[in-house]
Amino acid sequence: MKKDLFSPYQLKGLQIRNRIVMAPMCQYSVTAKDGKPTEWHYVHYLSRAIGGTGLLLIEMTDVHPDGRITDHDLGIWSDEHIPAFARIIDGVHAHGAKIGIQIAHAGRKAEDAEVPVAPSAIPFPGDAYKMPRALTTDEVRETVKLFGDAARRAVQAGVDTIELHGAHGYLIHQFQSPLTNKRDDVYGHNLAQFGVEVIQAVKKEMPADMPLIFRISAVEYADGGYDIDHAIELAKAYQAAGVDAFHVSSGGEGPAGQRKPGNSPGYQVPFARQIREALQVPVIAVGMLAEPEQAQSVIVNEDADLVAIARGLLRDPYWATHAAVQLGHEHPYIPQQYLRGY
Repeated sequence: MKKDLFSPYQLKGLQIRNRIVMAPMCQYSVTAKDGKPTEWHYVHYLSRAIGGTGLLLIEMTDVHPDGRITDHDLGIWSDEHIPAFARIIDGVHAHGAKIGIQIAHAGRKAEDAEVPVAPSAIPFPGDAYKMPRALTTDEVRETVKLFGDAARRAVQAGVDTIELHGAHGYLIHQFQSPLTNKRDDVYGHNLAQFGVEVIQAVKKEMPADMPLIFRISAVEYADGGYDIDHAIELAKAYQAAGVDAFHVSSGGEGPAGQRKPGNSPGYQVPFARQIREALQVPVIAVGMLAEPEQAQSVIVNEDADLVAIARGLLRDPYWATHAAVQLGHEHPYIPQQYLRGY
């Protein structure tokens, strides 16, 4: 069967109608003060499902109130959050799409926490960020449990998959980076240890056929940051712990130094391909892939198995439908109610 942007994809027990993923994008919604999704989030996600997206990933949703980037982000630290997520998930399913959730902790990048926490007491550069407190070994283990509890709630809410956020300078990334992890316990001696334990805790809460996705920064751009070889070794440890697919991004650990991100369409695709080939594992490519022809080429050239669209889907909830029309697909995802518009 020919592989293209609109061919279906099977990841363990998850059957996706096409290769288009809505990347997690925080909404920073002021009405989400208590971490619960609101009517805004309900409309936001359902409109992308109606628009033909195959898999939606709910934005970074945090395991602790002080693990949010801002107090206007989503959380899943309480069972009280489950019903609001379930309503969104049920609605997305009703329109033929699948949906997952990205669970995370911002660590030293938690802007509104009174005292952020981190692997080591090293602040993120910039005036918006406070000096973090280094977690004790016992607190690290407690944080691992928070991720497991969050996964249990996500499964109860009805998600089809879970993504762990190990990229963009947030807590898991902070533990896996030699720039931000200066610990002298087991979590410092083995930079993959925290991520591995989080993966294991989350997998225990997931059905056996539900895939676990891990978002990873393939390279760091700050001077002295890790390169793709380090990311591949991390990914091998994470795959052995239970990760089924990698969502491959880059950077986020601090301002760029001598090495700069490409910031041109497809600049992160080679990283995805390298991880895919090194581990023989499914990957999601992401990063300025909003032109349908380019997204299509990523799949056809077998650089990645899925393509995540971020800003393109913020601009256009019907990105998938319009991409199908532009690419001349025989069965574009046009709701019957909208056919007259096409």
